[in-house]
Amino acid sequence: MPSRRHFITTTLGGAFASLTSAQEAKLSYKGENIQFGLVTYMWGADLDLPTLISTLEKAEILGVELRVDHAHGVGPKLSSAGRAEVRKRFEASPVKAIGLGTNFEFHSADPAEVKKNIQGAMEYIKLGHDIGTSGVKVKPNALPKEVEKAKTLDQIAKSLAELGDYALGFGQEIRLEVHGGVTDLGDIATIMKTAARDNVRVCWNSNNIDQEGDGIEANFTKVKDYLGHTTHIRGAKVPGYPWDKLAKLLVDADYEGWVLLEAGGKRPDGDPATVLAEQKTAFIDLVKKARAQAA
Repeated sequence: MPSRRHFITTTLGGAFASLTSAQEAKLSYKGENIQFGLVTYMWGADLDLPTLISTLEKAEILGVELRVDHAHGVGPKLSSAGRAEVRKRFEASPVKAIGLGTNFEFHSADPAEVKKNIQGAMEYIKLGHDIGTSGVKVKPNALPKEVEKAKTLDQIAKSLAELGDYALGFGQEIRLEVHGGVTDLGDIATIMKTAARDNVRVCWNSNNIDQEGDGIEANFTKVKDYLGHTTHIRGAKVPGYPWDKLAKLLVDADYEGWVLLEAGGKRPDGDPATVLAEQKTAFIDLVKKARAQAA
């Protein structure tokens, strides 16, 4: 992870270049290691790897989670030479390959299907190691109606524990995206308690259900201690979600990791780098305000 003070000089980039030393000194140290990146879900899906990296460089967005089956062409079928080439491209750039975004899931009532997904995830763990990422994203995704919920949660957790043990040898974090039919943060906490692996972590996914019950603050608390090095947001200006509260919660928790834009729909017209840079500025501004409040 980046060192203290790294946040001001690299994450904020040009957006906060006007901060004076006095203004900087008034910001809380909490949240200074929050960094902003991209998930190539929709807005980066059409970009080949060289174009993606150069676009992110221009936008001063220095981390990316590569979704599988996209135009970047980064997948387990890559040869050793191909993997080395991908790694070389990232090593030559300030942009870091933060992780691989997969769709592997472990809720099925069919043991063969669960085993197939575990083996598939293992292939991406090896790939992540080879190209220099720090983790692989997976999903809980569903609760089969014909199976008791507690049994399914336990099955997901044990699958994650197996992957966590395997990933240790490859230096990878297993990131459980709060997704699909398993978005209750209490259920996610139950999974994490059973998985009980330091390298199996939660990828907060900014779902609307986060606001239900006692609210986002209470739900965040349920998984705060399990958060991994990636958090997903749809965009700092997307209506219907309290992005300012999320920024404050991350700052108050002194979160050290990447807030990754996972924007859906068609990318707005215009220069992709400019569009992405605007998203970074919008969220980092929320972080700055939260850090000022925490001081």
